[in-house]
Order: sequence, then structure tokens, then C-alpha cells
Amino acid sequence: PATILDASGAIIAWYLPDALTDTTQKEIREATDLLAPSLEKSVRADGNWQTNQKLFNRGLEDVGATPRCINLFPAWFQQGHEVGSDEMVSASLKGPSCENILKAIARPAAIASAALRVMHPEQYWGGLRTLSNLGNIAVSKDLPQMPEALQYWASVFNTLSIISNWETPHHRDHMSIAECFDILTTVGNYSNAWMTMPSLQLEFKYNSGCMIAFSRRIVRHGVYDVEGVQIAWAWCMRDAVH
Repeated sequence: PATILDASGAIIAWYLPDALTDTTQKEIREATDLLAPSLEKSVRADGNWQTNQKLFNRGLEDVGATPRCINLFPAWFQQGHEVGSDEMVSASLKGPSCENILKAIARPAAIASAALRVMHPEQYWGGLRTLSNLGNIAVSKDLPQMPEALQYWASVFNTLSIISNWETPHHRDHMSIAECFDILTTVGNYSNAWMTMPSLQLEFKYNSGCMIAFSRRIVRHGVYDVEGVQIAWAWCMRDAVH
């Protein structure tokens, strides 16, 4: 385990190998399996780097997870309508499977939230306040499906990105909040995985069960194509919601 400090002594990254038990890793794999129908629809030949099929590890559907990427969120704005518009539930949480999906991700969500409580208490309490406010708004405006989604959403983060069998080019996430930690976890039967942060001149072994926290808006990062079946969950707080 390690923490990375900036010049002022503030922690800018947490590296926690073997943070997830075998039981938690199994829960993440099983929850990801529930989302296979949504994952199958996510990748396009002409998609941006987040959904471009060239960055996905093909030919592994028969040995593990569907190679795709999706986002889950209980409240978000329609693209291009952040100002003056109501929030909506992500497409993957609309429909009869919503409750089962949210119950399946609840324990891993709580673990990531508990880790954030230690890493960044101010962000933790801010996340709770935001979700409480969203719940009040959803009820007062009678927004469809959002009260139910928020009822079972067990994380202080407002977005979960699920990335299966993905090669991630170096990038920053401009939708995240600069002052906040994003928490990334990874599970699966794979080898030779490294999380690289070229701006910090760091590389971390990214074994199954690992947890890494940092601001994806500030720190440029990426993961090279792995050998095997990898599932990464990235918990974050989107700026437009906060």
C-alpha cells in the first residue's frame, strides 16, 4: 500500500493492492454479468475513445465478461441540457431489472464509500448531502424512476463506470471534480496489468482486487491492454450533479 503526496504534503493518490476480498471480487463479477445486455449495446465502430471497439479485447466472451463500457447513475442531466433541465436516471437503470442491479452492486458500493470516508471525509459528507438533495428534488418534482433508483443506490458517489476487457489510453476525465477522489477497483482472471500515470512518472501493478484513488480530472492515466478477462469499476462524482 502507498500514498502519493504533492509538494505541499497533501495526499493526491492512494494505492491499495489486495483491497478487495475474494468474496467482494465475486460480487463485482456477478453484478457485471447482470449488466451484460447493456454492455453489449455500448460499443460502436465509430465511437469515441470510451466506446470505440478497437480498444476492447475481442474474442473473450466465451471465457468471461462481455467486452464493453457503460455508466450507471441514479441522477444525471441529458447531454447538452445541464442548465435548467431535470435530472434523469441512466438507461441501464431503467426497466424491471433496476432494483436487482442496484442490490447487486450495493456491497461493493458501500466498500468504496467507506474507503472514501477515510481518504477524503469532506468529499464523503458532500456526496451524502448531494444524494439527499437529489432525493428531495426527485420526490417534489415527481421525476420518473429516480426516487426508486436513489432508494437502492448505496454509494456516496453519483456515477459508476463499468469497463470490461478494456485498454484505456492515457487521458483525463473532464467530467470529474478536480478536488475530489475517484476510486477505481479491478477484478478478473488476467495478468500483466499496469495503471500508468505519466504526469507523475508512476506505474502501479493493477492486479485483481486492487483499489486506486486519485482525481481523474487532474492526473493523466491509462491502462494497457491486459492478458485475460478484466473488469474495472470506477466510482466518481460528476461535476454537473454537484
